[in-house]
Amino acid sequence: MNLDTALLAFTTLFATIGPIDVAALFAALTPKATDRQRRAMALKGTLIAGGILFAFAIFGNALLMRLGIGLPALRTAGGILLLLIAIDMVFARSSGGLSTTDDEEEEAEHKKDISVFPLATPLIAGPGTMGAVTLLMAEAGGDWHREISVAAGLLAVLCVSLILLLLAGRIQKLLGVTGLNVITRVVGVLLAALAVQFIFDGIASSRLLG
Repeated sequence: MNLDTALLAFTTLFATIGPIDVAALFAALTPKATDRQRRAMALKGTLIAGGILFAFAIFGNALLMRLGIGLPALRTAGGILLLLIAIDMVFARSSGGLSTTDDEEEEAEHKKDISVFPLATPLIAGPGTMGAVTLLMAEAGGDWHREISVAAGLLAVLCVSLILLLLAGRIQKLLGVTGLNVITRVVGVLLAALAVQFIFDGIASSRLLG
């Protein structure tokens, strides 16, 4: 396994999923649920999101190739998408790429089981995360050592997300709104730098191919 690739995958996916923010929102959306119900929803939601993201990891690149989308275009587009998410994180704004929209949140408040929507998608397996995992697997370039490293990074983030979901109520009380925003902004800055690097790599690759 390639440690650098695994660390890159973990950092990128941790930033795009935002497990701490997801846990806080999960707690806010399940105020009347029992501990047992919360545990069941957290486990179910994480498993479904994991299935979605691993499907994108395995088949995403092949689908893009079938559509005639090359790696330089994927790098550039993925970098732009991640940069937009990072900007929202730095300014502590909500967006459909990183969290639920207002309409989605209103719908979720009236549901007893939120494990599939909005927990599994779009909170954990959102468009930004789907794009990121596809990009990371494409960057592996068919090297199975690096692909396993990306998968390991994804699995690690999902495990962290599940743990934080199980501790959602405590995390929300411990950090509060200000604490959550501080963490989100710091991670957003790191993600912005990574996104810009993806864009630079994509442009450089397109020039070489041209």
